Amino acid sequence: MSEECTHDCSTCAANCASREQKNEDPKAGNPSSNVKKVIAVVSGKGGVGKSMVTSLLACAMARRGKSVAIMDADITGPSIPKTFGIAMRAMGAEEGIIPAETRTGIELMSMNLLLDDPSDPVVWRGPIIGGVVQQFWKEVYWGDVDYMFVDMPPGTGDVPLTVFQSLPVDGIVVVTTPQDLVSMVVEKAVKMAGLMDIPILGVVENMAWFECPDCHKRHYIYGQSHLDALCKAHGISVISRLPMDPAVTAAADAGDIEAVETNMLDEVLSAVEKA
Repeated sequence: MSEECTHDCSTCAANCASREQKNEDPKAGNPSSNVKKVIAVVSGKGGVGKSMVTSLLACAMARRGKSVAIMDADITGPSIPKTFGIAMRAMGAEEGIIPAETRTGIELMSMNLLLDDPSDPVVWRGPIIGGVVQQFWKEVYWGDVDYMFVDMPPGTGDVPLTVFQSLPVDGIVVVTTPQDLVSMVVEKAVKMAGLMDIPILGVVENMAWFECPDCHKRHYIYGQSHLDALCKAHGISVISRLPMDPAVTAAADAGDIEAVETNMLDEVLSAVEKA
């Protein structure tokens, strides 16, 4: 430290390590990595299929020839590794923590890759959980990534705030279901994105209907959606509606989500590419 240092960078003219540290970009990631776009997948509440949508988006983008990564920011309820059939432990190297890689080349980092037993609970307070998310961004060696999808925990608490403040998020995809109650909670997530000045790329309505395998008639189990009116009020749009599909659920449960192919998320992918 320079002898001229006053310990107050706002008035000090000395060029020392403390000043250099303060001038660092607070959203800078691993210095050995190059992540071009970061897309957060959020929901107002749990159980709406956010992790499923995250996984399907990542798989579909990888099929377009892009290098893709998923950061599982749901620290207390991680599910991404199981969806892809990943049971390995994350390893360390000189560049940082090495993420797991799926059979189609998607990089994954999740709390479950650090636990001795994936079923062990993570009983931590918010600041510690937020610190883990920052470590996933700054200390994981992601390499060259075209698109990183961040699977967020539900709600508008500590972790979403940490992600929005610590990662250079280019856009948000909101996942919801048709119930009016869920739509009301989604509005909170939409307003939070506005407060953080992060663009909403669109809304994905999951579990929109169920198609009978015999008569092929659509049944709206949660009732007809009223989401369009809510989205219109906030100047955003529903860019995809996904049905309940037992085959997709079975693939995720079997750790084989990469075998699922659908064109129902094409509009979402287009919005992500334009972000």
